[in-house]
Amino acid sequence: MKKSTIVIVLVLMISVFSCSTKTKNGITVVSIEEMQTLIDLENVQLVDVRTPAEHKAGHISNSQNIDFNSPTFEDDITKLDKEKPVILYCQRGARSAKCADKLLQAGFKKIYDLKGGFSEWEHVDLDIKL
Repeated sequence: MKKSTIVIVLVLMISVFSCSTKTKNGITVVSIEEMQTLIDLENVQLVDVRTPAEHKAGHISNSQNIDFNSPTFEDDITKLDKEKPVILYCQRGARSAKCADKLLQAGFKKIYDLKGGFSEWEHVDLDIKL
């Protein structure tokens, strides 16, 4: 790796972790820009915790759908890697916050919650898969 590339990566990582909106008990609430940086820099698991119908209507590219309200939710999260960072989102942030608490209790190490959820993401019009 070139020295300039290493410097750029370090600066981006510092900005992501120093600018995070809020950290609560190991759960970091992140902005859209911070989430995009995390996706670009780390091998993350992007999880849409909305219903399958909501996911089908529009979702962030490369996200997997694990419905927080599903009766199989507890089993579904066991398929995620506890050692890899997880970014959660729902429509506005309430379900993903509850899901983040469940993941923390289950022993996940790095949990990120998208501030404002998919509603915010739609307004920015980044890489949305419809």
